[in-house]
Amino acid sequence: MKRNTNIVWVGLLCLFSLGVQAQSILVKGRVSSEGKALPNATVSANTQKIISDSSGFFQFKLPEGKQTLHITVVGYEPYHKVAQFSEHDTSTLLIDLKPSNAVLGEVVITGTMRAVQKLESPIAVEVYNPQFFKKNPAPSVFEALQNVNGVRPQINCSVCNTGDIHINGLEGPYTMVTIDGMPIVSSLSSVYGLFGIPSQMIEQVEIVKGPASGLYGSEAVGGLINIITKSPEKAPLFSANVMSTSWREHSVDLGFRWKMDKISSLLGVNYFNYQNPEDRNGDNFTDVTLQHRISVFNKWSLQRKFNRMATIAARYFYEDRWGGEMQWNKDFRGSNQEYGESIYTGRWELIGNYQLPVMEKLMFSFSATAHDQNSYYGTTPYMGKQKIVFGQLVWDKELLPMHNFLVGAAGRYNYYDDNSTATIDTLTRDNRPEKYFLPGVFVQDEWKLDGNKVLLLGMRYDHHPVHKAILTPRFAFKWSLDEKQVLRMNTGTGFRVVNLFTEEHAALTGARSVEIKEALKPEKSYNVNLNYSRQLGNHSNRFNLDVSAWYSYFYNQIIADYNTDPQKIIYDNLHGHALSKGFTLNLDMNIQQRLKGNLGFTYLDVAKIERNGSGKKVKERPMLTERWSGTWALTYNFPSPGITLDYTGNVYGPMRLPLINALDPRRPNSEVWSIQNIQVTKWISRQVEAFGGIKNLLNWTPAKNNPFIIARAQDPFDKKVEYHTDGSVRASQENPYALTFDPSYVYAPNQGLRFFAGVRVNVK
Repeated sequence: MKRNTNIVWVGLLCLFSLGVQAQSILVKGRVSSEGKALPNATVSANTQKIISDSSGFFQFKLPEGKQTLHITVVGYEPYHKVAQFSEHDTSTLLIDLKPSNAVLGEVVITGTMRAVQKLESPIAVEVYNPQFFKKNPAPSVFEALQNVNGVRPQINCSVCNTGDIHINGLEGPYTMVTIDGMPIVSSLSSVYGLFGIPSQMIEQVEIVKGPASGLYGSEAVGGLINIITKSPEKAPLFSANVMSTSWREHSVDLGFRWKMDKISSLLGVNYFNYQNPEDRNGDNFTDVTLQHRISVFNKWSLQRKFNRMATIAARYFYEDRWGGEMQWNKDFRGSNQEYGESIYTGRWELIGNYQLPVMEKLMFSFSATAHDQNSYYGTTPYMGKQKIVFGQLVWDKELLPMHNFLVGAAGRYNYYDDNSTATIDTLTRDNRPEKYFLPGVFVQDEWKLDGNKVLLLGMRYDHHPVHKAILTPRFAFKWSLDEKQVLRMNTGTGFRVVNLFTEEHAALTGARSVEIKEALKPEKSYNVNLNYSRQLGNHSNRFNLDVSAWYSYFYNQIIADYNTDPQKIIYDNLHGHALSKGFTLNLDMNIQQRLKGNLGFTYLDVAKIERNGSGKKVKERPMLTERWSGTWALTYNFPSPGITLDYTGNVYGPMRLPLINALDPRRPNSEVWSIQNIQVTKWISRQVEAFGGIKNLLNWTPAKNNPFIIARAQDPFDKKVEYHTDGSVRASQENPYALTFDPSYVYAPNQGLRFFAGVRVNVK
């Protein structure tokens, strides 16, 4: 009996000792740098990971004893320390971080809809901050993206200068553009929505290459561009960017911040004016569209308990743009006397984020936008209206150790109406606006296998009223080989529901009619992307190498056929498949804090494969897709005089161009072309800087080595064109190449060399 009693006591002592060993203590701390609080710091220890609040404060429970504390914040050196934690230690840890000399790119990103540090993200995301875009100042986000590797702003119309964004050689409709994660810029607005976003409101631009439909749904097939706006609490009190060019383009960008009680507000105003017709290539058409544009953006933030988020933002945008014959004015709008393309655009946007007042991290996001367009392309009117309402609820939760779950539900209502064939009932010829509600649910598990490996699994389900159930799975894997090397693999599927306006804007210029051969099916794609990044050098000379390779397979792809009939654009699902593959290489550098910059190169192999009449597979490269491209942005600082020199540029390989027929004398392929710029910035004080420089140093335009750009510019209404009995154009003495008026032969800006100067003000 005594022996049994001893055994019981020993067992109880063991249980007690285990309980003591497993005892948890509350650890509190505050992260700062030089007395300034650092919010959103990633703090991890003993497999736990949390984010510090707006005052840099954090707290969590840890087992008593030795623990390794890791803290990382964007722009600061990482903190690693082994400390002895005891229940008798009740003081708050004060952790001071040193600013980092890391190169561009080490920033917080949201590629998985979760705020994480870039190196920790299993998805490869490129991040560009306002300092990058200052190297080559531009009046719109559309133009500013020209120096991003693998991203090309494509001008689709020589006359109205509208365009879209190509990522890795894929057309603009494959790219989703969001503002603060909300699908504001899409469908009709994708042609004009990238203009007029005030640069003073932009915190950073994040780019995901490859399908992101697993989280964002339709349109995110080729890539995602997410424009993150500034927080009203952290923005400068006043900021301004005023610039003019020798072509008499004038832009003003202003930002104002103020606070009233618990509400902080940030107001951004963008104004652009260009009213100076230029015809340097001698075709009697404006080289650059004249524009009068204003955009007002206001964002409010409410201070709440426990630092819960509550923001709402609104933007109003109005633009009056026209291009055409030099003698055109608004009296000729819609007439056949002088040719002009005149576009009035009005739109409003609303974006909100609200963290629900519950213990769980539940975020409700919403957006609404209305776009109204009144335009004439010669005598062809285009009146378009679009309304989009979007709502999304996301639950971010660590349900299991080492597992971060993201569960969400989203709904999108889309209304689209115009006076084109896109919304006409083919049987009754009645107008039938496009209306549909697209609900979706998604789940994502970010599983930290160990300290070096992360596995991400995701699935999204959408239900389209016509195409029914659409599943888009997602898989990603990240392996941190060491502190300086990361290997990522991302694979998944994408889908896209077609909107004809965004497929080919040339269809509305009046130059060609539209023919839809069948009921178009939604496109689907399969993609795999490999990414390797490595930090090189030392504290004084730092480099970051980033290499990506991708392979995408498309079926049901929508192809715009220009070749079958020069009078038409024929839309049809591809009877075969399409491929997009290639690789990109980026090198960021910082040498002695003097020479900074990045170099980029992209190789593309984009093609469609289908069988010809004899059953043989034929591979064809699509129009307006380059084989390769390169970008650079180099900065050299002269500290003593306070002068900075920026040299930026891009270079593109040949691409197929849309000729009208075999007699067309224009080049069937573009030549290698490059746009290069130089800028000098002088710091006048800590708050004011002046800048100036030259854009398009080489004075290159597509008119060089081409007989003309716009076909039949002298006869834009085809009054002198003669036709055969079958409707085809007949060659004549006046029209030896059998052409009709067509402004779709365009692939680069018509604007040559110009000088620019401006001033920036930043009052904190």
